[in-house]
Amino acid sequence: MGDPAVVVGVDIGTTSTKAVAYDTGGRQLATHSIGYPLEEPHAGYAEQDPVRIFDAVVESIRAVVGELGRPIAGLSFSTAMHSVIGLDAGGTPLTPSVTWADSRAAAQAERLRAVPSGLAIHRRTGTPVHPMAPLPKLVWFAEQQPKLHERVAHWVGIKEYVLLRLAEALVIDHSVASATGLMDIYRLAWDAEALGIAGITEEQLPQLVPTTHVLPGLTAEAARATGLPAATPLVVGAGDGPLANLGLGAVHPGEVACSIGTSGAMRVMVERPGVDPLGGVFCYALTEHRWVVGGAINNGGIVLQWANEALAPELGEHAEEELLDLAARAPVGSGGLIMLPYLLSERAPHWSALPRGAYVGLTHGHGRAHLVRAALEGVCQQLALVLASVRAAGNEVREVRASGGFARSPLWRQILADALGLPVRFPAGHEGSSFGAALLGMQALGLIESIEVAADLVRIEETVHPDPASAATYAALLPLFSELYDALVPTFASLRRLAPSLPPEPPPTAPPQ
Repeated sequence: MGDPAVVVGVDIGTTSTKAVAYDTGGRQLATHSIGYPLEEPHAGYAEQDPVRIFDAVVESIRAVVGELGRPIAGLSFSTAMHSVIGLDAGGTPLTPSVTWADSRAAAQAERLRAVPSGLAIHRRTGTPVHPMAPLPKLVWFAEQQPKLHERVAHWVGIKEYVLLRLAEALVIDHSVASATGLMDIYRLAWDAEALGIAGITEEQLPQLVPTTHVLPGLTAEAARATGLPAATPLVVGAGDGPLANLGLGAVHPGEVACSIGTSGAMRVMVERPGVDPLGGVFCYALTEHRWVVGGAINNGGIVLQWANEALAPELGEHAEEELLDLAARAPVGSGGLIMLPYLLSERAPHWSALPRGAYVGLTHGHGRAHLVRAALEGVCQQLALVLASVRAAGNEVREVRASGGFARSPLWRQILADALGLPVRFPAGHEGSSFGAALLGMQALGLIESIEVAADLVRIEETVHPDPASAATYAALLPLFSELYDALVPTFASLRRLAPSLPPEPPPTAPPQ
């Protein structure tokens, strides 16, 4: 009996591309990653060089193929969502890759959100009207760079650009398209009203295809560059968020995937698309019968990094362990101190570029330990608000699976379980989106029966149960945490108006990931 088939999952991320080879038993056989910078030439800009990212994709694939030393059944792709690149008719980029972290379209997004059609577009396309999304970005290009906007033959994201160069196919999968604000998620077709607002036509967008769509092979040049046979099939793949659910084994309705890296997200798998009435969640596709509903937050581990630099600089860089020890000395609820952790504005569930961070309830009795703990609690309370919006969209929540850098901290694990009021299960080390991409590729190529095998392939390392008393404290504080956002919106708006007349604010410590 021969070796099991191997698929390489290629995850095109914001800071690096990682290629990982897996066999059909879920074993990781080889991995290679190539990093690249996120450029911020002006305030609010977050751009990347698409050619450099393509080169990183090719190099990472080539390295894994070389390390593996055996044939692969195919490549399958994951990508960071919401990127925008303008191409000329020959496929050459006319713009950088404008990433999800780019906020230059804040004014366009706020204007769209302020009219009734804004929420209608969100509910129809599954994508919140927010500066992260391609729809407001395209409006920005039309208004701020009209001559460039007119010259663009095709608008694509980073994965579409990579696939165009690898296989000469201009296609976009339903998952990535569902995160553009341009596709009707119920009809799986481009939305005429959204395209009209963006000032583009269907002909300027790639062809819509399922995430399991298989491209028959590589160009001769791409085959040489990657070290693969030209006939190697390419599975188009999906967005990194839905694939992270798959990679964590959260593939059944009611199973929530939660991740806290620099930023954070919470997503539940559902069987049909839908957005809550208030538009607090996104809805993105994975396969024909699997969608994810949830929300992303800008402020995850970045809040702990800020606390290190602002509250305990004498500890030096990368002092997370000492900071967490400090936070553990403060009581649950931080003695009535609440932090709104909106250091990098915020996304779910309010989807506004206005908010700023705030401490509320500060007294003479609070010390540094309270300030640090309140920051951690604020991140987890924000995720609890996202979870409430997921439920408001009509979704049952039975189980939470969590991953990310925060999971190394027992304190942060416990705060999350207590704030959510649910047991949180921590899978043993799969690479999330790249594993999800490989599993999707295996299904597309007929190597596994269904992506639902993910639930059996992902081993749970630890389950953290909420402490009843702590969970009750956080449940009592959550309405206050939620009300503070609404109460401070006028203040956030006034600060925005005053900003041009004030000394410039300091730059962020790092872009969100």
